[in-house]
Amino acid sequence: MTGVEKSRSYRDLDVWKRSIALVKDIYEATSQFPPAENFGLVQQIRRAAVSIPSNIAEGQFRNSTKEFKQFLSIALGSAAELETQLIIANQVNYLPISEFNALSGSLEIIMKMLKKLSMSLSK
Repeated sequence: MTGVEKSRSYRDLDVWKRSIALVKDIYEATSQFPPAENFGLVQQIRRAAVSIPSNIAEGQFRNSTKEFKQFLSIALGSAAELETQLIIANQVNYLPISEFNALSGSLEIIMKMLKKLSMSLSK
């Protein structure tokens, strides 16, 4: 990892900032789900959302670019998991289409940013 990458904090990364904002939006959206889902879909959605910025942060503090890329890959996997769970929530009518579209749009941007950051670390 270069000195520039190592000196930056994960808090400086736009993808981390967007991921944190998405977590907030996810918590707000899932607070409207039926109480019966609090220990089911709500918990899974929130866990997947929180995992994205958490893995970005942990990876940035690792000792090598290879490890950082691995944690970005894990974050991307959590994003795909979240995408699937949002589709399910929409399909069972827990998530209105407008909210689904907004959350999915944010998630799509984050996924693209994760891929781009990972590719940039390969250079």
